[in-house]
Amino acid sequence: MTYLYNKKLKGNSRNLRNNMTKEEKRLWYDFIKTLPVTFNRQKVINNYIVDFFCASSKLIIELDGSQHYEEENEIADKERDMSLQNLGFRVLRFSNRDVNERFSYVCAEIYRYLNL
Repeated sequence: MTYLYNKKLKGNSRNLRNNMTKEEKRLWYDFIKTLPVTFNRQKVINNYIVDFFCASSKLIIELDGSQHYEEENEIADKERDMSLQNLGFRVLRFSNRDVNERFSYVCAEIYRYLNL
């Protein structure tokens, strides 16, 4: 699959990979790394950096902190999701609270969309 890659975001992507949130770390180390498919962390796709990306399933996983629930950020997230969906990706969003309080649910939902 081909898509645009904004080279200007490479440094930001690397920085985000090196400074994951505790929720991103938990999901990555306690679940995603155990899966039989390849995921990338903080992957640049077009003009976005997505939290987790599985090319084989065309799946993007986003973890949302509290800033995502401010009105202007909710609008930006919807536009971002539509842009990524128009490229053929499925975007799953979970709150940090979901990861902290409903971890098994988050894992089950991700697994359901992996097409394994």
